[in-house]
Amino acid sequence: MDRTLIDLLLLQGGFNTTLVTVGAALLGAGAGVIGAFTLLRRQALISDAISHATLPGVALGFLASLALFGDGRIAWMLMLGALATGGLGILATQWIRDHTRLREDAAIGTVLSVFFGLGIVLLSHIQTLKSGGQAGLEAFLLGSTAAMTTSEAWLIAGGSAVVVLATLAMLKEFAAVCFDADHARALGWPVAKIDLAMTFLLLAVLSVGLKTVGLILIIALVIIPPVTARFWTERLGKMVALSGVFGAVACYFGAALSASAPALPTGSLVVLTAAAMFSVSLLLAPARGLVAHGIRLTRFRRRLMLRQALLRLDQGEPMVPRAMRRLIRLGVLDPEGAPTAFGRAMARDASHDHLLWTRYLARHPDEAFAVTGWGTRPITEVLSPDQVDALEAIDQ
Repeated sequence: MDRTLIDLLLLQGGFNTTLVTVGAALLGAGAGVIGAFTLLRRQALISDAISHATLPGVALGFLASLALFGDGRIAWMLMLGALATGGLGILATQWIRDHTRLREDAAIGTVLSVFFGLGIVLLSHIQTLKSGGQAGLEAFLLGSTAAMTTSEAWLIAGGSAVVVLATLAMLKEFAAVCFDADHARALGWPVAKIDLAMTFLLLAVLSVGLKTVGLILIIALVIIPPVTARFWTERLGKMVALSGVFGAVACYFGAALSASAPALPTGSLVVLTAAAMFSVSLLLAPARGLVAHGIRLTRFRRRLMLRQALLRLDQGEPMVPRAMRRLIRLGVLDPEGAPTAFGRAMARDASHDHLLWTRYLARHPDEAFAVTGWGTRPITEVLSPDQVDALEAIDQ
């Protein structure tokens, strides 16, 4: 299995398998890119409703394809049906939100459960048909690439590429609506149409990705990559790019793992890969990761303890044994606990710095509290020399 997986990761698994893997990677990129704006627009819940609303569309697409072509598993018909009912789900959610007293989360829950229930009823009906062929619909629930045809892979790859290109083409408009819709509206931008285009692209990637990831887990592919990217950057452009990369990597590895072990559902493997990257980012991201946060918190506490100990030393007040041990290690106190000349100088400087901070706070409270590390860093590291001189000149 290991050797087969390595071959698949190196795109040595044959033309169709390679095409499926690359198509899945493009799907992940599309989901990650549009998912970044879905996250910023706070539409994670509505994307879940859309994904579940596609189930009756898949079933209706199967029935229509069976009636028209004698084969119910024509991919473009199934995806077209998913687009149709997914769009109806969006309209139903908006109508309930705008014309009733229900909040958006209640509207989403209603649409999600009703459409999903309708889809289950239609799938149960399909299972009773004599024509058969309905077993292929199971892939749309949990995702499967094992039996994906070349035409299906091309359809997924092409649709995902269109989503990526359309999102990048409207990057500026999407950013404006996500961050300040009122300002964009004041500038004359068609906010409602831009929002509709964003929702349509979300619907498109959800419909295209049903066969690969499955409607139950496709929502994870839209949410986890941008959340993971958020740990690594504060800039929108980098976040969108990283989200697309994380989504592509998750689908690439998930599809390769599924091809090496066909009994495992692709959707689950994709989501687990994405979750692994999320976990690593949660722990190890340099700016927002838990490890980095823990290190910063520890340094802050040590700096604060040292400052408080120096102030107590200058005022002749007692201090906790832990603080005394640290001051002894730093040479502020001698082994018997008496202050050294170096320690007395440090204590005087700390008290004087604290006095300047107190003056700054009294005269500029808003600016003082906006300063990172207020009261724990030397004031000369924060304010300009002219500002410090002005504080020094204030009469006692």
